[in-house]
Amino acid sequence: MTPAPALQATAPAPAAAPATRAGATAAAKAPIGAVAARGPLPGVWRTGVLRARAELRVFFRNRTAVAMNMALPVVLMLLFGSVFTMKAGDHTVPMHDVVVAGVLASGVMSAAFGVLATGIALESGDGSLKRLRGTPFATGGYFLAKTVLVLVLALLQSVAVLALAVAVFDFPLPTTPGRWATLAWVFLLGSAATALMGIAVGSVITDRRTITAAVQFPFVLLQFVSGVYYSFSGLPDTVQHIGAVFPLKWMAQGMRAALLPDDMAALEPAHSWELGRVALVLGAWIVGGLLLCVAARTHRIRKDFR
Repeated sequence: MTPAPALQATAPAPAAAPATRAGATAAAKAPIGAVAARGPLPGVWRTGVLRARAELRVFFRNRTAVAMNMALPVVLMLLFGSVFTMKAGDHTVPMHDVVVAGVLASGVMSAAFGVLATGIALESGDGSLKRLRGTPFATGGYFLAKTVLVLVLALLQSVAVLALAVAVFDFPLPTTPGRWATLAWVFLLGSAATALMGIAVGSVITDRRTITAAVQFPFVLLQFVSGVYYSFSGLPDTVQHIGAVFPLKWMAQGMRAALLPDDMAALEPAHSWELGRVALVLGAWIVGGLLLCVAARTHRIRKDFR
């Protein structure tokens, strides 16, 4: 009696055979290389958001990387802020307040430029970017995810620096919406400009053994020619001209404009915050960075995605 249910279940099989043969015939007639329609592939935004969530989880699970990235600007602020105990020029503002503004800009560039350049160079070198080509993953989604990662990291670093500056140096935070707005747009433009620099630099590094030197050397050098830890106007004229070419100098100047009293503008080379020029230079670096990224993608990233 037990085989009866099985027989009843398998009885319709002959009727289904013609449909199977018809499907096989249709598949045989399909042109070689044809792919069945399964709906639209996920676009840049969807893949970018999904990968951004994964990037954030992976990064923050690496406690060593989180500690090192978060600690660097904080330690530099505490170190240089403790060393420079004098007043800034003839003003009553302590020199460590000037250091706080500079370290804030340096931390943003460290997150945007350093993390992106290193991450992209490593993933290009080990073939991760090339393997992504075998998935329904938009190339732009990869860079969108990286950008979200560095924005979150830069924001956390900035909050940590300001919180400790208030606790240790009794640093006065901005009290007007205008100053907070200035801080916000300098942060966003500076993050975008230095992130694009990081993408371009990371995309052209071909030897994984040179990643640290290629990323850290220019970043450390820029900190000392951009007036991060001391008054920019105190640097030699030649050094000032070199520093003024790159975005870190203008990011630091914009941060000082947002965080320091207006009379401190007299210590700048132009005796003004020059916020219009700050926006212009950072905007020019964003445009230039995009062009550099396109060139780098042509020569390296497109090769990895083939």
